[in-house]
Amino acid sequence: MKAFLLAGGLGTRLRPLTDSTPKCLLPVQGIPMLQIWFDICRQYGIDEVLINVHAHSDAVRGFIRGYKNTLNVRLFEETALLGSAGTVLANRDWVNNERSFWVFYADVLTTANLNHMLAFHDSCGQIATIGIYEVPNPSRCGIVQIDEYGVVRDFVEKPRFPIGNLGFSGLMLATPALLDVIPTAAPVDLGFHVLPQIIGRMAAYRIPDFLMDIGTLETYRAAQRSWPGLSQSEVQGAFRD
Repeated sequence: MKAFLLAGGLGTRLRPLTDSTPKCLLPVQGIPMLQIWFDICRQYGIDEVLINVHAHSDAVRGFIRGYKNTLNVRLFEETALLGSAGTVLANRDWVNNERSFWVFYADVLTTANLNHMLAFHDSCGQIATIGIYEVPNPSRCGIVQIDEYGVVRDFVEKPRFPIGNLGFSGLMLATPALLDVIPTAAPVDLGFHVLPQIIGRMAAYRIPDFLMDIGTLETYRAAQRSWPGLSQSEVQGAFRD
């Protein structure tokens, strides 16, 4: 399978750390987040990855040159940020013939079993499936309401008055049909401009595993203490399930 690793953000809330280092290369317990995602992709049979870059693109390019594994990595440099959905749309030819493809926010840490999420997505038959989890600060992310079948019935990005605490995780499976609902104007964001438009045609998979959005200095410091890592047992489990 193929996966977008969205890593082009400026990381302004992580300054001064991101003044000289791209957010995706900040280390968690000594391991750059991008390497953690490469390891996750390799564990779950994702063999082609597209990474969008903007700030400190040379550092990302240098890291990829020095990282030897079985992944086929493609860099997509954005002179002006296109937004999370804009990056996907700009590379529609790369995924247009796929049955489905992944979209990952590279500043998310997780031990989610992607095989379970993929099986759920295949069983639902929707044009996209988003991973959701219980979030501590609902006003900082996309909040969803789902029905008894796991279909999303409401999605509001960063609501002023949240009606729940089930939030978008930054993990998504999409079919090429999603490309047809992405506006062509840029920048265009998945949470603000796309996901609210496919309510009723999108499923939500509850992630019971570790998941943390590394968006602030506070959560970055917390990850140094709480990240459990990708243990060998989890790697083996990923292939068995």
